[in-house]
Amino acid sequence: MTWVEAIVLGIVQGLTEFLPVSSSGHLRITSAIFFDQDAGASFTAVTQLGTEAAVLIYFAKDIWRITRTWLVGIRDTSVRSSLDYRMGWYVIVGSIPIGLFGFLFKDQIKTAGRNLWVVATTLIVFAFVLAFAEYWGRQTRTLQNFRMKDGVVMGFAQAMALVPGVSRSGGTLTAGLLLNLTREAAARYSFLLAIPAVVMSGVFSLGDVFEPSAPGTSTPSVAQMIVATVIAFAIGYAAIAWLLRYVAHHTLYVFVLYRVALGTLVLALLMTGTISAT
Repeated sequence: MTWVEAIVLGIVQGLTEFLPVSSSGHLRITSAIFFDQDAGASFTAVTQLGTEAAVLIYFAKDIWRITRTWLVGIRDTSVRSSLDYRMGWYVIVGSIPIGLFGFLFKDQIKTAGRNLWVVATTLIVFAFVLAFAEYWGRQTRTLQNFRMKDGVVMGFAQAMALVPGVSRSGGTLTAGLLLNLTREAAARYSFLLAIPAVVMSGVFSLGDVFEPSAPGTSTPSVAQMIVATVIAFAIGYAAIAWLLRYVAHHTLYVFVLYRVALGTLVLALLMTGTISAT
């Protein structure tokens, strides 16, 4: 991996992680178009540690309050009706699907799932699913109305993002809208839900990211991996605040159009032989 590639991919990760456009899909596409190789699933997982560090800092007060209330609630039944205690369980239970499917299909995620035909197709297909959710969802429910079934449904939606192109935030936002949550409520739970899955994925991928890569893939140095992750953190932190403000006052149709345009471009490049699918 060159330094230019490491820096560019760190920027792309920070810009796209929290948007419903698939950061893993963008890293795969950027690598193919501009660097004629694949940075790999492990690189993606480790750079996501940077963006999740941004989440931990941005939501530090909320995370501490939820964690403390959940721990107290294990012993003290009087706090179990509070939203913070319930949210602790919602995040734990909602994280199970992606952990389970990630373990069962870890080999496919690193190989067949990164095929650019798959990435482009999922970008387009799930764009229309997101558009339907934006149009159909009544957006009448806030986090105060959040229930365990909502956490489970959004947890399974998050698990679909194991396929690059689906988008973790896009999947959870779509599910939230279909459950009639407001965009802001769905986004806030999405941020919290991502923490266990992304952190564990990144930690477990640390041992693989520096291993010699297969033909057509690039391997970063330790310094490049650190720089890419730090860049992703800095840009990701700014992206969190922007997205929360944006979804509170705007629809998600702009992301739908972007996903369709990008997916169509990738399909065109594949069909003309400009880039390779693998």
